[in-house]
Amino acid sequence: MKYGIKCADELFQARTFFVGGNFKMNGTNASIKKIVEDLNAVDLPSDVEVVISPPALYICWAKELLTNPTVKIAAQNAFPKSSGAYTGEIAAPQIKDAGADWVILGHSERRTIIKESNEFIAEKTAHALENGLGVILCIGELLEERDGGQTLVVCNRQLDAVIEKVKDWSNIVIAYEPVWAIGTGLAATPEDAQATHSEIRKYLAEKLGEDQASKIRILYGGSVNGKNAKSFSACPDIDGYLVGGASLKPEFVDIIKSRE
Repeated sequence: MKYGIKCADELFQARTFFVGGNFKMNGTNASIKKIVEDLNAVDLPSDVEVVISPPALYICWAKELLTNPTVKIAAQNAFPKSSGAYTGEIAAPQIKDAGADWVILGHSERRTIIKESNEFIAEKTAHALENGLGVILCIGELLEERDGGQTLVVCNRQLDAVIEKVKDWSNIVIAYEPVWAIGTGLAATPEDAQATHSEIRKYLAEKLGEDQASKIRILYGGSVNGKNAKSFSACPDIDGYLVGGASLKPEFVDIIKSRE
């Protein structure tokens, strides 16, 4: 599938820009209060969807503090069961009950440190969707996979597991995060990121159909900050960002406003 320039531009404009902030295992009552209150005080663009993801312990706290209607809350993980003897895990219904609307699944740290398989992530994705959560689905390659020319092979394999279990992707946002760029200060060039995003969308079109693929938002994640965000925001297949460390800092607002 190839979009003409005009068609690609129209589709790009139709997809709502999305900026997610993944706090990871960072934050205290005081620091999260400061972050949320700062977001409450800012006039954020109405055409940008913003999601913050504090540690699970602080979801209720962030929800209680949040007054800016532009900002929603995500959990950082969810188990594929609604309840039961699964010590340390949290369930999608519990996440909803705490006031969150989204969950991040498949993050490279879960894949590499916790050793979650593509199939397990797909199972979690299907279960989260069934329970009314939107899913920020993370995909991406390791440095050695990139150097070996395997970027799309890896990303497609990660997508295939979810495609097997989920046919309606209207509540999935994909976050392409090259693992070699997460927290390293390195970032793909806008041209390289756009090329990868374009190929991901083409693959989704082959598997899910052009109409559905054209509507799926594909975010870039990998050392995005207030200085480089604008350079990515004009790329037609980059529909926003999943931000790590910068989401804990004032520059997160600059990233949210990078498309202005």
